[in-house]
Amino acid sequence: MSPILSYVLKICICILGVCMIFALIRVIKGPRLADRILAVNMIGTMTDVIIIMLSISLGEGWLLDVALLYTLISFLSVIVLSKIYMGVYKERTVEDGESEDKEDEK
Repeated sequence: MSPILSYVLKICICILGVCMIFALIRVIKGPRLADRILAVNMIGTMTDVIIIMLSISLGEGWLLDVALLYTLISFLSVIVLSKIYMGVYKERTVEDGESEDKEDEK
């Protein structure tokens, strides 16, 4: 591998690391649950890209298998979090509807 490509990959990995820190801050501070789910998805995607860049940099093909498995786990975690969010949203909507009906009866 050329030294220029090696430096570019190292710089990209550092930039992605900084972006992951910002996404982690969004997970912690996010004003809504949807923002947090999106930030978790972003962290998973950036981790995949970092693993793939390391695979290219080190010349190890097995790291691509690790990245593929991590992608599947990340995808499933976002699906589970979305299902939980949908359940919470539906429950909140039903509770708001019931409280409005009680206020209308008074």
